[in-house]
Amino acid sequence: VQLQASGGGLVQAGGSLSLSCAFSGGTFTSYAMAWFRQAPNKAREFVSDCNWSGHTTHYADSVKGRFTIVRDNAKNVVYLQMGSLKPEDTAVYYCAAGNFSAYGYWGKGTLVTVSS
Repeated sequence: VQLQASGGGLVQAGGSLSLSCAFSGGTFTSYAMAWFRQAPNKAREFVSDCNWSGHTTHYADSVKGRFTIVRDNAKNVVYLQMGSLKPEDTAVYYCAAGNFSAYGYWGKGTLVTVSS
């Protein structure tokens, strides 16, 4: 399984950004998909995940109501739609594939910088 995240960049506080993660090398619908992030000098933290259909989702409290995870099983892509961005959302964002208990496959990450 290979995962390639993209879509990061510089955005002002209050703005929006959408990340994409392209999945290849396996059966996409066999996996739950997740987004994690790691801010400078901090541990990696869970952001959001969804089950194979996208109908069951979970969010960290810090992003609930601002971020939405969406997957397109026809395109083997999972998205993280981010709105009302805050400087504390600045981090490298990683997508991962696995199940709700553990994620064994990881992409390389894409940097999101939110300026105040």
